[in-house]
Amino acid sequence: MTNGNPTIWGRVNSVNVQKVLWCAEELGITYQRIDAGMAFGRNTEPEYLAMNPNGRVPTLVDGDYVLWESNSIMRYFAVRYGQGLAIYPAAAKARAAVDRWLDWTLSTLQPVDRPVFWALVRTPPDKRDMATIQKDVDAEAVVWRIPDAQLATRKFIEGDEFTLDDIALGAFARRWFGVEGVSKPQLPRLERWFAQLSERPGFRKFIAPPMS
Repeated sequence: MTNGNPTIWGRVNSVNVQKVLWCAEELGITYQRIDAGMAFGRNTEPEYLAMNPNGRVPTLVDGDYVLWESNSIMRYFAVRYGQGLAIYPAAAKARAAVDRWLDWTLSTLQPVDRPVFWALVRTPPDKRDMATIQKDVDAEAVVWRIPDAQLATRKFIEGDEFTLDDIALGAFARRWFGVEGVSKPQLPRLERWFAQLSERPGFRKFIAPPMS
């Protein structure tokens, strides 16, 4: 810890770390970050596993409080540092609606995103099975049609205000729109929403850089 600020453990090319960093930027949180995971290691060491037995990133350390799971960290940040802000509404129904989409990114979106991202970003071109990848892209497209339909009547995922949902889905949307060499359907409402997100400083800083 430094100067009492929270510490975020995790590499910046992890989508789940990116969500947390973007959230911190939106809330104006001062923090320090320590690289961990993949090429940086550390996440299999006893010290790290004592904090996060899953050995994954991110992990948050805030004083003597330790928290893992990226969406949980975003909720914690919003409650502790963003009280009264629309990013995580206090009203029960509005908050439950935000929570629904946060859960949906983990239960439904991330499982279809992962094979496409790994195949087109982290697999050498000569090792790619493009026929299989296209099938995976088609399966992911079905899922993206759900928020595309949701955005027919609203500016952001849950209405006229930017929320944690937009961070969670926006980080994955950057991967969806960023992968190339496959056929993807036009999703105009999703594209309009994504263009809005791309103007936000936290997006430009943490989500927009080249994928790796």
